[in-house]
Amino acid sequence: MKKITALLVAVLCMFTFNTAFADSAITRIKDIAKVQGVRSNQLVGYGIVVGLNGTGDSNKTLETLQSVTNMLRSFGVTINQSSLKTKNVAAVMVTATLPPFVREGDTIDITVSSMGDAKSIQGGTLIQTPLQAGNGQVYAVAQGAVSTGGFTAGNGGNTRQKNFPTVGTTPNGAIVEKTVEDDLGTNGTLSLSLAQPDFTTAARVAQAINLRFGSVAKAANPGRIDITVPPYYRGNVVGFIAGLEELPVMPDKIAKVVVNERTGTIVMGGDVSVDSIAVTQGGISISVTTEEDANQPAPFSYGSTIVTKNQDVDVTEDNANTIVLPATADVADIVGALNAVGATPRDVISILQAIKASGALHADLEII
Repeated sequence: MKKITALLVAVLCMFTFNTAFADSAITRIKDIAKVQGVRSNQLVGYGIVVGLNGTGDSNKTLETLQSVTNMLRSFGVTINQSSLKTKNVAAVMVTATLPPFVREGDTIDITVSSMGDAKSIQGGTLIQTPLQAGNGQVYAVAQGAVSTGGFTAGNGGNTRQKNFPTVGTTPNGAIVEKTVEDDLGTNGTLSLSLAQPDFTTAARVAQAINLRFGSVAKAANPGRIDITVPPYYRGNVVGFIAGLEELPVMPDKIAKVVVNERTGTIVMGGDVSVDSIAVTQGGISISVTTEEDANQPAPFSYGSTIVTKNQDVDVTEDNANTIVLPATADVADIVGALNAVGATPRDVISILQAIKASGALHADLEII
């Protein structure tokens, strides 16, 4: 077994595909769980970008015509929509993320994306655009110069483009108008949500918290741990959460093998086990070649040259390599042994699938 493991390390450095082995490691609660209620909110709004250098929407973009008409009407300007020229204007969608705990007056970044046929929104200015959340309420207002980080240059068929000039950003381009209230531990309780729900991990997290703060935590389900804030931390909930996040815990994980058939990458956990098996790997190569011969007629026979084709079939059967591994072997030993006998990445993946189908592989096999 030691020889196989040593051979595995050497062979893996030589092959073009990668195999990774992962073991559980002690980590912080902060890295595997988050406090429920502490979340961001997505914002979206519709607006127009003005000041473009002839790279805006054409007159075929009806939403741009309608938007410009409505905007001018709000300023007391009445104009016939058919007479508008919108080449310096573009209709855009504005998106942003409202972080937790921001207050009125704080600024957030925005992304501006063209939704018409504008060639570029470089150098344009976004007109005041309300940004609303999924509940329809406005939480921020965006406005400002748009930076695309790209360009389109040229004329006719000879043009050059860098990045995507129809999408731009405005750092600190939106002002928060409404705060999302976060009642963090105000009722004396809070909950942690695991990034990967698991019964064992939830129990270990609750145990680690109870060892540090007393009997204050309970695993309600595989994905949530309910916690009662100790009385001496009621006035310092932030300090209590900071202490929770730094507690060490060893998360559990299911036995899983993930293979990427496109790149030949194999990633497996350390808990993967395999029953006693015998694997045979080999193949047959068939080569068909064609040779052309010219048959010349006899002298003075007034005949013509005849070309004949002779086909030669060559069949080569590689020696089948049989690998027998005991029940104590794991996937690392299987992959190492297959590498040693010259199996290709596709062969390794096919063999792993066959082992899983036989019931000898005690792990989830996921192909991406």
